[in-house]
Amino acid sequence: MTTPPPQHHVVLGAGGAQGAAVARRLRADGHRVTGVTRSADRPLPEGVTRRTADLPRGAAAAFDGATHATAVLPLVYDERRMAAIADAVADAAASARLRRLVVVTGTRVPSRPTGVAAFDTRRAAVDRLLGSGVPTVVLRPPLYLENLRAPGVAGPLAAEDVLRYPLPPDAPVPWLAHADLAAAVAAALHRPGIAGAAFDIGGRDLLTGPGLADAFGAVLGRTVAYRAQDPDAFRSALAPVLGAEAAAGVAATYHWAHAHPDHLASDPEPAARALGVEPMGVRDWIAAQRWDRAGAQR
Repeated sequence: MTTPPPQHHVVLGAGGAQGAAVARRLRADGHRVTGVTRSADRPLPEGVTRRTADLPRGAAAAFDGATHATAVLPLVYDERRMAAIADAVADAAASARLRRLVVVTGTRVPSRPTGVAAFDTRRAAVDRLLGSGVPTVVLRPPLYLENLRAPGVAGPLAAEDVLRYPLPPDAPVPWLAHADLAAAVAAALHRPGIAGAAFDIGGRDLLTGPGLADAFGAVLGRTVAYRAQDPDAFRSALAPVLGAEAAAGVAATYHWAHAHPDHLASDPEPAARALGVEPMGVRDWIAAQRWDRAGAQR
């Protein structure tokens, strides 16, 4: 029996919630994992080796010795800086001769220009990375279930039985758990025949705001109401955590969702079939949480 060649996985953005979930999953799968963070004080999952790089500087060193890499695109909404990051990652990935690069956009990305920096910078970055010459797969997630554990959401849920979130009530969303993102990435890194593809991934359940509130109510055993939060109020609450520029960029995506309620509704089932993954249901995720200990997630 032939022993498969060893794998060294690099995860860009491993200090954030998305990248940490990916690094954790890859370590659990038995791979050697290096997590790349901007600063040395961000915690990493157990068993993950750290490299620091402030992209676009340091990209080549970050990929040294790597066979596979995952790039979680950062909360950067300046067109020139994101282009420089994409160029640096593409060049470094090509120089390292990666077997597979997986790009996580962090959000759905409309196919046309929108004037929303969070979307347009990512579309350009994806185009650059797909053209790197490295076998690349792009994953476009919707919204993460872990967002619902942020104090601004979990607090009113616990105190008032109100689920408050900056989406219109009629916007359907296939909410995705970080663990299911990690499973999709792990599959995309190794699945044959999908290089060059871009997938809208998502969870098992497509729910509007009231439908999500009903799921909480069913699990928690009480009636929960949905209230759409104003995206500008959301931005104000997010700014102390992410900084004003990043918070404004994120809030702009919610303004877009208010104007285009079906923006997040693309069916994730084709991606699940192509990747061979089975995301969990929303009620299963809710039941697995400790709602008395909800804290900020990014």
